[in-house]
Amino acid sequence: MSTFLYILFAILIFGVLIAIHELGHFMAARLCGVRVLEFSLGMGPALFSRQTKSGTQLSLRCLPIGGFCAMEGEDSASEDPAAFSNAAAWKKLIILAAGAFMNFLLGLVLVVLCFTQLKSFTSPTITDFMEGCPYEGADGLMVGDRFYKINGERIYFSDDVSTYLARGGGETADIVVIREGKKVRLDDYPMVPRAYVDEETGETVMRYGLYFGQRETGFGAQMKYAWYTTLDFVRMVRLGLTDLITGVVGVKQMTGVVGIVDMMAEMGTQSPTVYDAILNIVYLAAFIAVNLAVMNLLPLPALDGGRIFFLLVTWLYEHIFRRHLDPKYEGFVNTAGLVALVGLMVYVMYNDIVRIIAR
Repeated sequence: MSTFLYILFAILIFGVLIAIHELGHFMAARLCGVRVLEFSLGMGPALFSRQTKSGTQLSLRCLPIGGFCAMEGEDSASEDPAAFSNAAAWKKLIILAAGAFMNFLLGLVLVVLCFTQLKSFTSPTITDFMEGCPYEGADGLMVGDRFYKINGERIYFSDDVSTYLARGGGETADIVVIREGKKVRLDDYPMVPRAYVDEETGETVMRYGLYFGQRETGFGAQMKYAWYTTLDFVRMVRLGLTDLITGVVGVKQMTGVVGIVDMMAEMGTQSPTVYDAILNIVYLAAFIAVNLAVMNLLPLPALDGGRIFFLLVTWLYEHIFRRHLDPKYEGFVNTAGLVALVGLMVYVMYNDIVRIIAR
């Protein structure tokens, strides 16, 4: 496949992710009895449109870049008893969260599809130590120990061990292992990478001196590790946001839609076969789907998380002061948030384009 086709494939994936998100809102609204004026797959001029018995306009539009779910009373007050603005708070909460839930579910399904191709999984269970490793012993680590947590972070895969030991940034770590079915704590355990000779290449490498075992795949293992991977995606988003807030990474290092599409295209062209390319792109799409789910639930204006936050604020205000909060204030906040969000997206897109041109 050519680079152009991979770019089209990547754009289509983004369209599917957005459409699935809006489908979540649509399904939840219908289940909660809220009137949906129009549900559209795609944007732009309509190619096909028909009205259902419930009064919802179902549309298929020409641009495969997402979709939308327009509900009665979504952004303003309405006298329609089936309007979103007149629904119970718990129904609004379900409808607003349904889009992110569908993105998370899609991410999980895509990971499961990718993992059906794997024959084995690497478990974070110690099977042996490299020669001279100082960490082996009854008061330290032993063969059969399975890493459970490092510095409070759950360990799902063997690669997580080196990742979160290094992320700790110190010479000691708080480690929890599972030994003979029981949790064993090793607080402030001194553990740093040391120089070892790689038995295969003969080169000197910096490692922790641990060998990990393999688990044969099966349906149960596929489901387990797919779930672990999806949870790990959530954690990666959380840690990325933490690094952004603390200044470990800057806004210039953020990647937007243009950068991700370019990444997918590059990944496709560099894969040995078309099958491998599609598999790698689908795996990346799973991460993006989970990323969208988490980011969309952040309590920021213009996002579903911001609307959920405002919903809770409104509920508290009305129960404390016994007064109705005018929905126009939410509209003001969301409009300001949308302007700020679009500005950030334009800035990130500009940086993506500069990086691509300078490459």
